[in-house]
Amino acid sequence: MNPSEQLACYTREVEQVIEAWLPKEEGYQKHLIEAMNYSMKAGGKRLRPLFMREVYRLFGGEGREVEPFMAAIEMIHTFSLVHDDLPCMDNDEFRRGLPTTWVKYGYDMAVLAGDALFIQAMETASKAFSMTDRADIVGRCIQILSSKAGIYGMIGGQTVDVELTGSPLDAEQLDFIFRLKTGALLEAPMMIGALLGGADEAQLKTVEEMAAAIGMAFQIQDDILDVTSSQDVLGKPVGSDEKNNKTTYVSLYGLEQAMADVERRSSQALECLKTLPGNHEFLEHLIRLLVTREK
Repeated sequence: MNPSEQLACYTREVEQVIEAWLPKEEGYQKHLIEAMNYSMKAGGKRLRPLFMREVYRLFGGEGREVEPFMAAIEMIHTFSLVHDDLPCMDNDEFRRGLPTTWVKYGYDMAVLAGDALFIQAMETASKAFSMTDRADIVGRCIQILSSKAGIYGMIGGQTVDVELTGSPLDAEQLDFIFRLKTGALLEAPMMIGALLGGADEAQLKTVEEMAAAIGMAFQIQDDILDVTSSQDVLGKPVGSDEKNNKTTYVSLYGLEQAMADVERRSSQALECLKTLPGNHEFLEHLIRLLVTREK
């Protein structure tokens, strides 16, 4: 199986894990759950749960206690997208080639769906307690999950991003937004996978550094695609950063420097990966894919 076929196969496996943890669409709150599940099933690269599982396996993890965390990180990521698309944020009408949640279900239901996905993520992650005898590790993983998603992680980065929209950003401010808004939600799954797989503290630190570099490369590439891709390829409107008067990596440093920095950050991540145990082949392919992706 070549790397592309392996990625497609692994992505399908991750999809199956995620769908197994979605709430049933029933009861008086059925419409809300439909909106949640619509958002979760809208596709996507599933990079976060995929990275989590592969880092878990890298350290020798073989159980199923990682699965509720795989679903939980994708719920948190999806919650952030649902709210990011709202008229009060980016006001986007399409994502992954489909109408955004607020367009399909209404503004009010989209707000509630995002809220519900966030708390559902924590409930789902807590199911791991009954799947392992290492309650201390599960508890620490939940702490990482909530911390990297909260005011010192993704939501903190989004806050600064929203507050400074329309204002010119300097390099330090943009770096802060990237590290928290995107980097934190890649650090969390890789760190959780490492801990559940048996990583020691030094290895955990290396995994965090690797994930931070991947997060920066990923977000810079996102900014590049916003000016070089098309809606048909990307599945969402291009040029939305310019439309919303956002400073991006490309507007700050130029396209050529941005492309070089994606390569540099990816190389940093690969150097970290080389120091970790296990078979690196698939993870190396996945990291390299971020440099060349078109959507």
